[in-house]
Amino acid sequence: MSSFEQFGLDPRILSAIKSMGYATPTPIQEQAIPVVLMGGDVMGAAQTGTGKTAGFGLPLIQRILPKANTSMSPARHPVRALVLAPTRELADQVSENLVAYSKDTPLRAGVVYGGVDIRPQSEMLRRGVEILTATPGRLLDHVEQKAVNLSQVEIVVLDEADRMLDMGFLPDISRILKLLPANRQSLLFSATFSPEIKKLAKNFLKPNPCVIEVARENSTAETVTQELFTVSDREKTDVLIDMLKTRGPEGGPLTQVLVFVNAKITCRRLARTLERVGINADAIHGDKTQEERQVALEGFRTGAIHVLVATDVAARGLDIKELPFVINYDVPYSAEDYVHRIGRTGRAGSKGVATMLATPEDKRLVEAIEALTKQTFKPIAVSPMPRNRRNAMSRRRDQGYVERVDTPEDERIARERARAYVPPAQRHRDPIFDMPYIERNPGTAKKADEPLYLERREKRRPVAALLGGSGH
Repeated sequence: MSSFEQFGLDPRILSAIKSMGYATPTPIQEQAIPVVLMGGDVMGAAQTGTGKTAGFGLPLIQRILPKANTSMSPARHPVRALVLAPTRELADQVSENLVAYSKDTPLRAGVVYGGVDIRPQSEMLRRGVEILTATPGRLLDHVEQKAVNLSQVEIVVLDEADRMLDMGFLPDISRILKLLPANRQSLLFSATFSPEIKKLAKNFLKPNPCVIEVARENSTAETVTQELFTVSDREKTDVLIDMLKTRGPEGGPLTQVLVFVNAKITCRRLARTLERVGINADAIHGDKTQEERQVALEGFRTGAIHVLVATDVAARGLDIKELPFVINYDVPYSAEDYVHRIGRTGRAGSKGVATMLATPEDKRLVEAIEALTKQTFKPIAVSPMPRNRRNAMSRRRDQGYVERVDTPEDERIARERARAYVPPAQRHRDPIFDMPYIERNPGTAKKADEPLYLERREKRRPVAALLGGSGH
């Protein structure tokens, strides 16, 4: 059995990854680490969650470790390794891993991205950092402010390069590459090897780079069970609600689900709709601040939030171990996005379920996904619980109805739930309505010193009347 010791990594790096629970290298790590350690350029195709961050991060740290020092001078800590990522979430996740890998070394690692105050980032850069993870736009902001110098970069990594191209970062990437030394090591990682990626690699990498593919092109993880449900557009939300409430263990609710949509407005509306029917949900999309995104992501990781509704861009970098369920509420416009989406589940050998809700209008998009992933879906026709039945059940519960149960314990729980239930229309935000009523004895009431009624005031006369006029 292979192990990380076979790569000849520094003991401090081995100690760090051991504390993180890394036991044996994944296929992408086993192939990429030796090449990167030798200084070669790499063009790697790997699905999200295959361990590619460690595949480039561990040898990257090993290569610049000889120049690490404990000096307090910023000049002794120039940027030697640069990792470019398409989104804030992914950049933050990659940086967290690099910090963890290098925690026992003198190397400094940091991250810069947009959506937050730029001043703390500028101060961090001016103090010196050897390993920098960044989104392209914010990195150029720091370059223009002369807060960072990239002239000593030895290794540059493009992580999820296909996503960066989709987001229109090619001009920014070209500007950044012109600021780097020509004699550098370049690593490119992507979920797919599209013609656009191959063209970028030709301009970005040295001739004849090492090409690494850990799975067949555009394949999806074998540990993911993929489902396709055909629904009408009008019924899609109700079908989703039924799934969230009944697809969990023993027919109960799901407790950790990532729901993908195509538009920010759909993201907001769907999350609010789920909240209204009693599902603990939140949303992340491009209009949310970085702080709001981090709060939502942390709540989803810890289980405080059961359903996270997300757009494709906002979900990049979301790293949840053993995420059991992913639902495509909207069929993605790009077939490659489907691979990215379902890559959130079924990671590291764990099992997962990826469900897609498709309307008749989505037929061409589904066919494109089938062509890319080289598989054929077996559509399952599904309809939600009839709306009139759902409304009737809600009315009966409002009238004190208790569901029929089989055991005394179930009956006790059901009755407690019925007593605690308050119809949504009767809720009130003012806490005074939740305070107990205290009856007072009228005979012991203290007589008021002043009358409780308002005194009648004399009506003001118009100024004209005071001066002898009619006032009209």
